[in-house]
Amino acid sequence: MRILLIEDERELAEALSAALGKHGIVTDHTVHLVDAVELTRQNLYDAILLDRRLPDGEGLSFIPELRRTGKDTPIIVLTARNEPKERIEGLDLGADDYLGKPFLVEELMARLRAVLRRSPELAELKITAGRMVIDPLHLSVTVDAVPLDLPRRELLVLAALARRKEQTVLRSTLEAAVYNYEEEIQSNALDAHISRLRKRLIDVGAGVAIHNIRGVGYLMKEE
Repeated sequence: MRILLIEDERELAEALSAALGKHGIVTDHTVHLVDAVELTRQNLYDAILLDRRLPDGEGLSFIPELRRTGKDTPIIVLTARNEPKERIEGLDLGADDYLGKPFLVEELMARLRAVLRRSPELAELKITAGRMVIDPLHLSVTVDAVPLDLPRRELLVLAALARRKEQTVLRSTLEAAVYNYEEEIQSNALDAHISRLRKRLIDVGAGVAIHNIRGVGYLMKEE
């Protein structure tokens, strides 16, 4: 899962990004609305976390601007402004949920799962491929109901390939599923993840094979 965090408290943003990363969530972070608009043009996000008090304006103004582009990405407002009137204002403007600060990461994760279940594209949250069942929201995978322990980034690659099984997935699409836009990606990093993942899947008899489409990306096929 990849989300956009629009938050001007840098320490909070860093802590939140790290905490979400433990749940397999790749987080792009910005402090400015103008940059947020550009990031949503360049990338597809599963959800957006939005603060209200931002250096270049009221965070809620971002919501109708995004909706005018035709994007219905779920938005959760995260703010200390948590009076009933303010919550109503945010929801009426098109926010999907409203969470007052301070909050527990576990509650935020529960709310993320709730808004994602409403998305037609993510209505079926669990992904099946071969003998695997992948739950990207809970960051888990089983093979014939037996848990398979994978490093976070390998599991993110696996979920991205399994969601598009029998289709060629571009390298850029896989990298976007694993890294945020600020991270420097080594040229062979994705290939290393794929190599280790292939071995693990063969060892447990996962019933899938990952093929290299030279110069383009990778393709997962069921066996």
